[in-house]
Parts: sequence; C-alpha cells; structure tokens
Amino acid sequence: MEKAQSNDTDTTFFYGYVVVTAAFVIYLVVFGIHYAFGVFLKPLLAEFGWGRAITSGAFSLSWLLQGLSSILMGRLNDRYGPRMVLTLCGILLSAGFLLTTRIQAGWQLYLTYGVLIGVGTGGVYVPLVSTIARWFTARRSTMTGIAVSGVGLGTFLFSPVANRLISAYDWRTSYTILGIALLGVILLAVQFLRRDPQAMGQVPYSHHGKPKHRPPDEDKLYSLKEAALTREFWLVFGLFFCFGFCHLAVMVHIAPHATDMGKSPSMAAGLVACIGIASIAGKILLGGLGDRRGNKTIYLIGFSMMTVSLLWLIHARQAWILYSFAIVFGLAYGGNAASQSPLVAILFGLRSHGLILGAVNNGFTIGATLGPVAIGFLFDLMGDYRAAFLVIAAVAIAGLILTFFLKPQKPLQLP
Repeated sequence: MEKAQSNDTDTTFFYGYVVVTAAFVIYLVVFGIHYAFGVFLKPLLAEFGWGRAITSGAFSLSWLLQGLSSILMGRLNDRYGPRMVLTLCGILLSAGFLLTTRIQAGWQLYLTYGVLIGVGTGGVYVPLVSTIARWFTARRSTMTGIAVSGVGLGTFLFSPVANRLISAYDWRTSYTILGIALLGVILLAVQFLRRDPQAMGQVPYSHHGKPKHRPPDEDKLYSLKEAALTREFWLVFGLFFCFGFCHLAVMVHIAPHATDMGKSPSMAAGLVACIGIASIAGKILLGGLGDRRGNKTIYLIGFSMMTVSLLWLIHARQAWILYSFAIVFGLAYGGNAASQSPLVAILFGLRSHGLILGAVNNGFTIGATLGPVAIGFLFDLMGDYRAAFLVIAAVAIAGLILTFFLKPQKPLQLP
C-alpha cells in the first residue's frame, strides 16, 4: 500500500501517460494503414475488374471479424494484459498485409485482408482503450480521446503516403512496405504497455491523481451476462451499429465518390486525410466535453453533426464544400470514437470492461461490415452515390434516436 500512495505526490511520474502515448502510436500506424484501403480500392478494381461491392466486401469482412475477435481479445486483455494480445495481433496484421500482395483471386483477398487483418485488428482497439480505462478514473474520456486521435493522425498521414507509394511503385509493393513498417512499430510500442496501475505500484488517476474516494464506476461490477440483460446494453449496441455503418461507409467510398466527379486522386486522398485530422480535434475537444457533460451528450452532438454533413454532401460538387463535409464529419466521428470505452465503463464498471466492450463493440463492427457493402451495392445499382448518402443520413438519425433513449449519466466531474 505504500507504493500506491506514491500517486498522491508530485514526485512520482504517472505511468498512465506512457500507456496513452504507446496506444496513440499503435493506433496511428494500424488504423492509418487500415483506413487507407479506400486509396487502394481503384488500383484493385483496375487490376482485377471486380465490382465495388465485391471489393469493398473484403474490407467489410475485416470489420465483422474485428468485432467477433475483439470479444476474445478483450477477455484475454482482462486476464493477461495488452502486451501479449498486441504482440500476437501485430504479427497477424503484418502477415495479412504482406499476403495480400500475393493475391490473384477475390477469395484470396477475403482470406488475407478480410480474415487475417480483421482478427488482428480486433486485438488493437478494445484492449488499448480498456487498458486506458483502468489507468484513468478522472479524465478518462480525455485520455481515451488523445489515444484514439492516433487513428485520425494516421488517416491523415497514411492516405497520402499510400497514394504516393502507389504512384511511385504499385499497390503490391506499397502494402509490402506498410506491412513491414507496421510490425516493427507495434513490437516496439508494446514494450511500454502495462495492464493496470498496480503493475507499476500506482493507483488509477483520480481527482488531481489522489484516490480519496472509491471511483463511482468501481461500484458497478457487471459481468457480460448481467450487462446483456439490461436495456442500456442493447441501446449502446444499436447506437454503436449506426456509428459504425456511417463511419466506414464514408471512409471507404468518399475517395471514389470524389474521383467520380472528376477530382484528382490526390484530392480524393486528401478528403480521407481531412476526415482523419478533423477527428483528432473531435476526439480531444469532445472527449474533454464528455468528462464534464457525459458521453450521452457527445453522441447526441455527434449524430446530429453527421446527419447535417451527409445531407450537405448529397449536393456537394465544389472542392471547398467537400472539404467542409470532411471537417464536420471528422469532428463528429472523433467525438463518438472517444466516448465508446468511457460510456461502457460508466454504465457497467471495470471488472469485465474489456469483455463487455468487446461484445457491445460488435454493434459497431456489424455496422462497419454492412455499411461499405450496402453503399457499394447502391452505387452499382443506381450509378451514383446520391441515394447511398441519403441512406447513411437515415442511419445517423436512427443513432440519434437511440442515444436519446439512453438513460442520463452522471459524469465524473473534475474539481
């Protein structure tokens, strides 16, 4: 207990900040490369002649399997910690990208990108945000937002990088370079991860780092079975579904939509990057607001912004309007992403946080699976994206309605 008290003084550096930094770096590389799939879409179409729905399906399958595997990975993280889980998944991810460079048929893309990368990604998002939830009681949404802002920065950096690599070499060589870089970064970053403060002789960050009172969410010790019997579990599952559908449908199809209108490939990649960089501001600013006002408020704001931006996108033709859409949509996506793990912690506690988050996050991944394929199908059917964007806006409205019925939360206020 003497070691635990070290967190009450200013003389001991709080290791939770190292955990957040390592998580930020891992998110940056993994999801930056993963979300660059939209940049690779047309080179794949050009080489193999597949339809957009079929090609997007591999990306969608990766999200479906990410959700399913995140249940197991969340459970493993609860028991063994993030270092083992992230090492295993880093190997799977790198193998998936490298083997994708060898494909010659559609089923091979589904196996390498859909299965290997899907399972590997399932051990990245949930274990890291669940670990951060254990390190921080106060400022949990803010720290989660800072960590997952690595996704936005990675999107901003890697979409243009992927475009340049493809222009200089080809899509196969590009994935080879990115897959090797990913493995090296993950194997280095995981060395700095620790499951919880007790591993470093510290306590969770509370008000000014002083755990004078038992954190409110520690009184909630839900198992997955108990959580699944509550109305809140299924409301969260549903709003996560809507979030995943909207987010991934846009991320996969916004670049092809721009080039269909005659915009350059570099500008199309720039739109994906703009969503990513705007999401950084959303994750940090709206994440901080979530600590003060509750995460339900963030989802109400986020889905409202998504709806307005998508309705605006239907008639967008000029470059500045497209970039305005990307900024508003990115802010909304960032705020929602930063609030996922803290919302689950507030509602169900930390005893089985990784397992519960992995289970309820399947709502997001099912939506992320259906979104790109459904929008690709509508494009193939209609010949443009107008009807598709209306469907995405309707799903955002459904998410807004589900969030409205979520019971009010009492946020963890900072003094």
